[in-house]
Amino acid sequence: MDTIVTRIEHAAKGSGSVTFLSGGTPVTKSWEDLHAEAKGYAANLQARGVLHGDHVALLGPTTADFVTAIQAIWLCGATLVILPLPMRLASLDEFVVATKNRIRSAECQAVVVDSDLAPFVEATPEDPPVYSFADLAPGPDQAVVDDFIRPDYHRDDLLVLQFTSGSTSEPKGVMLPNHTMAANLDAIFETMLVDVDTDVLVSWLPLYHDMGLVGCCLLPMSAGFRLVLAAPQDFLAKPARWMEWVSTYGGTATAGPNFSYVLATRALIRSKEELDLSKLRIALNGAEPVDPASVRAFMKAGERHGLHPGAIFPAFGMAELGIAGSFPPPMDGLVTDIVDAKLLENDHRAVPVSVEHEHAREIVRLGKPVPGLKFRIVTPSSGTSLPERQVGELQIAGTSVTPGYYHQPDANAELFDGDWLRTGDLAYMADGAMYMCGRIKDVIIVGGRNVYPQDIERVVGEIEGVRAGNVISFGVSGRQGKESVVVVAEVRGENYATLVAKIKALTLESVGIPASDVVLVSPSTLPKTSSGKLQRSLCRKQYESDTLERLDR
Repeated sequence: MDTIVTRIEHAAKGSGSVTFLSGGTPVTKSWEDLHAEAKGYAANLQARGVLHGDHVALLGPTTADFVTAIQAIWLCGATLVILPLPMRLASLDEFVVATKNRIRSAECQAVVVDSDLAPFVEATPEDPPVYSFADLAPGPDQAVVDDFIRPDYHRDDLLVLQFTSGSTSEPKGVMLPNHTMAANLDAIFETMLVDVDTDVLVSWLPLYHDMGLVGCCLLPMSAGFRLVLAAPQDFLAKPARWMEWVSTYGGTATAGPNFSYVLATRALIRSKEELDLSKLRIALNGAEPVDPASVRAFMKAGERHGLHPGAIFPAFGMAELGIAGSFPPPMDGLVTDIVDAKLLENDHRAVPVSVEHEHAREIVRLGKPVPGLKFRIVTPSSGTSLPERQVGELQIAGTSVTPGYYHQPDANAELFDGDWLRTGDLAYMADGAMYMCGRIKDVIIVGGRNVYPQDIERVVGEIEGVRAGNVISFGVSGRQGKESVVVVAEVRGENYATLVAKIKALTLESVGIPASDVVLVSPSTLPKTSSGKLQRSLCRKQYESDTLERLDR
């Protein structure tokens, strides 16, 4: 099997390119030119002592220098450790501590950083040296080809240490060797029917997250097709830009979590511009629960702009696989399963019912395992395999599964059941496709029922004054050990009593259980991971320690 670097070298001989949108004026570089610049960076890394097999941390916003540095680290035969950016300015102290902890736990020999962020990683005598992009950029007299010493790459070389999001536990470094990553990229390429001559991938996803790094940067970089790359802050500052970029650059593929499609929908509804979304054939929705109502709203808003409903691409992935876990066939669109919610919660069975059924619940199909992977559903307690339409823990085996977490023997013992990766997700299979129900650690058990927090979070997020995608629900132990439901929501406005009443009413209506407490908080205060996932367990700890700054006191 070839390595990721040999693929990058081959792709650099083609006609593909990358367009960087951040910084005002778009800048387009061929993969060939970027590869040549990366050799210069790699030569200067080698001159500073970076060797084949070393670990190099990288910190910075999405820029041409950043992507060039990614490739340069791999050209040295080193392992890439991308460090997350801070989610909020208020958490800068936590960001500094977390960043240094990751550098040390990954045993990095060097740190490459954007000069604006250098003060956050100032090296002490026991820390690895820190270099800026300016330190690595080749001078005018540097003979790049002569200076760069090409290592002997190997399929077992560790390509990436990808830290998990930390949505249910402390972040851990997922080991992704060349052969694992190559297998996952092959699976993506095959399943998505990528055409290197015509496909254009448009992305704003953070490069420190697996979906942004692997699915939306490494895939086009190693296959040689066109990439249009923006930064997360470009999208979040003005969500309308996302579909404008797709229209302007003739995007055929893009990706984002469910909340980003909610923001894009609002922007499309308000937009008076005529966009051309007719070329889009892959609009991947992943990284968090896919809400069918939100997807349909996006489809409707995009209809007048030529969006094909088949372009909707709900998928499942995780860092422990590189990224891709299950994909639907391209242009199949949104496919859902209508099941009896009561039987799902009480008997853990997904029994099909009509949409008019009193307890109907709609669950989105996330496709079949990508080539090289196989799925099974087991009872979380005993590991006994379950038949189709029985809910249990999703386990995965195959060519793209990580060998484990870096220097985490206890976590690795919990991660695997023989050759099978324990995902910690509750799901079921039907007709060979996977349907996700929720995280095992997040399920609220009330009176023997499995209540899924996202069912509450979704309906509460639709209330006027509540910020969609910024609601957390969890269970707490009450009197006599009985678990009750708590809802925490970010809100705008000051009519707190009315909002609390509406949230309690909708919680009771949606899951048949009243909320024992509703906590209203200011925007941008709910705990989230570096990739934007809600941290329910941390929010529960904050609630139990009474450290949530509630507005409704």
